[in-house]
Amino acid sequence: MLSTLQIENIAVIERAEIEFGPGFNVLTGETGAGKSILIDAIHAVLGERTSRELIRTGCRQGRVTAEFTELPASLSKTLEEMGLAYEPEDALVIQRTLSSDGKSTARINGQAATASMLKELAGTLVNIHGQHDNQGLLQPECHYLYIDRQLPPSVFQAYAAAYDKMRAAAKAYKALDLDEGEKTRQAELLSFQVKELEQAQLRPGEREELTARRTALRNSEKIAVAVQGAYQCLQGADELPGAVSLVQEAAEYIREGGRYLEPLSDHAGKLAELSYELADLASEINRAGEEAECNPAELEQIEERLDLLYRLSQKYGETEEDMLAYLEKAQKKLEGITLSEQRMAELGRQLEEAYHRVMKEGAALSAERKRAAKRFAEAVCRELSFLNMPHVEFLVDFQEKKPGRTGLDQIEFFISANPGEPPKPLAKIASGGELSRIMLAIKSVLASYDPVGTMIFDEIDTGISGSAAQKVGVKLRQTAKSAQVICVTHLAQIAALADRHLLIEKQVKAGRTFTSVEPLDHEGRKYELARIMGAVITESTLQSAEEMLHQTI
Repeated sequence: MLSTLQIENIAVIERAEIEFGPGFNVLTGETGAGKSILIDAIHAVLGERTSRELIRTGCRQGRVTAEFTELPASLSKTLEEMGLAYEPEDALVIQRTLSSDGKSTARINGQAATASMLKELAGTLVNIHGQHDNQGLLQPECHYLYIDRQLPPSVFQAYAAAYDKMRAAAKAYKALDLDEGEKTRQAELLSFQVKELEQAQLRPGEREELTARRTALRNSEKIAVAVQGAYQCLQGADELPGAVSLVQEAAEYIREGGRYLEPLSDHAGKLAELSYELADLASEINRAGEEAECNPAELEQIEERLDLLYRLSQKYGETEEDMLAYLEKAQKKLEGITLSEQRMAELGRQLEEAYHRVMKEGAALSAERKRAAKRFAEAVCRELSFLNMPHVEFLVDFQEKKPGRTGLDQIEFFISANPGEPPKPLAKIASGGELSRIMLAIKSVLASYDPVGTMIFDEIDTGISGSAAQKVGVKLRQTAKSAQVICVTHLAQIAALADRHLLIEKQVKAGRTFTSVEPLDHEGRKYELARIMGAVITESTLQSAEEMLHQTI
């Protein structure tokens, strides 16, 4: 349940810490005191999109912190999947900070989180009913959601798999379903591209190798001078000894000396080996120089090849690997067009099979929905009868539609509020007070399918009064026996039934508006109920308020 809500610099609330209790909690206050701001703050801390206008004027940021206790066991797994540490016996603290620049940050038990993570958690913690829920009842395209919440997820899996397979088959079929002229144009272009790339006989790394060879050929004279100079240094020239002969001569000197000093013999052998290595190195340098001798015909061939590779790269990809990948793709496309008639026939067969599968699974889903809808309509009627709508007839209308992601059913709620009148679409005839009670009835019926620790009701009393308001209050109090209920209300009949009553007050100090939220004791509740019942608090209204409170004890 929601134990504590801390609000800092949100709208007219500079700072408030609100403690909620188990059971039935109500919030009351004069119009404009800030009751809706509390709901906005709860929406914000649960990850909903917010406006920078929510931040108190003159402040750079606002903050909302919510602490939840008595949490469901499934929460540990959800947090673990999010990568967040959590001990089951701990409270869950969610904090969201809003900045005036439109940015926001979130933390879960002190660990960084995203708004989407907050929204995922919200589904297991809180169920908020506000005016937008009533509007949802006025949108027939949303009515199937109320029925589907009663069904296990496995019911949808078979249909969803069949539908996705049909969509994939339809997409593949459409991709091949070109007119003959377009097929011919594509085939001609692909044939040209494939031929051009195949004739080029591309090889990965070829341009790099050719570029290096071209550089060597273009600089053959410089290479020759370097090679000749190095060769002469090693082998000698014009009767001048080179390094090879000098090292050999050194080896002879050392060998002679080794006759008299044993350690010198080892050095003689090393010098001899070095002279052989230098001779081999001289030969290799000479051969390399010969390979780099300028060959105008070879250089021209390299230039032509590099020019071809450059032109191809401009059309098919920067590297040889890119061009080869393009070739493979073009070959497959060409093959696909060439074999399109057989492929079209095969895809057509697959599409027909997928369609029949969708219709079969869709019919099974519809049957499950109709069974659930019958139970749902009967339960809603019972709840509405308790909520002072005893003669209402509520039913779920099914119309068949073409296959879509949500199935084959167009589902809409119909009601007849008066005996003898045929049921008509809910969206066309329900009044504000009826919508509030219908939504409360639906919430009550669906509560067992969507168990959460906290249910929040805002504007649930729209358009109702008298005994109907009393019944709504009783229903909320009954609901509070299995879940925490928080309700913003304007009606004394509802507020009197609460286990905990919080008063929202607005004050103006030094030209600024401040809102506070305080729990009321028995006397405070009596005066607040009297205020709600009449513009002027009198002995009569106080006595009525006292009686209302005693009736709930």
